[in-house]
Amino acid sequence: MHPVPVEVPPALAHQSTLREANLGVVLRSVCAAEEPLSRAGVAAGTGLTRSTVSRLVDELVAGGLVEEGTALLAGPGRPATPLLPSSRVCAVGLQVNAAHVAARLLDLRGRVVAESRSEPDLVGSEPAAGLALLADHLAEVLEAVPTGGRVLGAGLALPGVVDAAGERLLHAPNLGWRDLDPGPDLRALLDGIPLGLANEANLAAHAFAEPAPGRRGRSGHFVYVSGEIGIGGAVVTDWRVQTGLHGFAGEIGHMPFRPGGDPCPCGSDGCLERYAGRLAMTRRAGLPPGTTLAELGRLADGGHAAAAEAIDLAADALGVVLAGVVNLLDVPTVVLGGEIGDLADRITPRVTELLRARVMAAAFMPLEVVRDADDVPGATGGALLHLSRVVAGPAGFLTV
Repeated sequence: MHPVPVEVPPALAHQSTLREANLGVVLRSVCAAEEPLSRAGVAAGTGLTRSTVSRLVDELVAGGLVEEGTALLAGPGRPATPLLPSSRVCAVGLQVNAAHVAARLLDLRGRVVAESRSEPDLVGSEPAAGLALLADHLAEVLEAVPTGGRVLGAGLALPGVVDAAGERLLHAPNLGWRDLDPGPDLRALLDGIPLGLANEANLAAHAFAEPAPGRRGRSGHFVYVSGEIGIGGAVVTDWRVQTGLHGFAGEIGHMPFRPGGDPCPCGSDGCLERYAGRLAMTRRAGLPPGTTLAELGRLADGGHAAAAEAIDLAADALGVVLAGVVNLLDVPTVVLGGEIGDLADRITPRVTELLRARVMAAAFMPLEVVRDADDVPGATGGALLHLSRVVAGPAGFLTV
């Protein structure tokens, strides 16, 4: 027997939609607050009536998305009960790069509940080895899920091109991986928890734009440079990562710095990452491939001429290419993320100088170059992507 379709009266549909929207407004207010708000504080900040806020907060508490702290007596009258995002709602962020593998468990407050990581050399490796290591790290952080807690999703950050559905890695040149579904072993551990794949730089940029669920970062308009063995990138406008029509936008590492220059694994030549990626810099300095950028910087500071020259060339390459990006997109901030941040003190002045010289509107906009201090920002972003969806639409995540 087929169910008979029921037509929802427009007034009821509007009420349901309004309730869902207001749930999101209230939860975002709770999550965005630097200090816990009371119901009265939420009402004052959102413009909703106290009775409406009280009803919605009760719903969020019963649904497991908000927790009530110990009531505080701040003055005459009833004590105010502080409201906090739930510590038992979590998501997992995973990251695989050429030199590290990591798993992070974050809660709805944006706190790192658990982390597991290692630093293998995965350049040109077989995918099975790296994914087995990632599965071990995933299993470890899942053990740390709070009693009575729930994991809403997992996001895997990969250093390459991911399909639009977020299910397959199409190509990761520096790993040597191509046309790969990395999910089977991970999904077995996740036991029904949704797993999504995304470009590592895109997820890192998301984490910089929204460092905790519902809480905006210092800038919502920037180009993110993810510097590891190679160079990845992402563009953020109005606090949203711009992925392009097919999801491939932001590949700044494969923009040309010197056409006809050093050949690149992507099939082109003269790409930015052949001058500003770690592998390119250490090779140019005559150092072993495993040399870190922090070590390269220390050598340059100590008088190693070839190391200093490699860093200076990287700064020139970044400044020239980034100036083109800023001219095209009108984003005033450049964020240096990943390992290249270890050279921020040396390269920031030169990159800033080139931006001011080459950006047409430099005299009319506050250009800045800043560092992302997160050491595995792709993993952070992978978890935050799922937690941000809770804040955007909490009605779908209530447990009752």
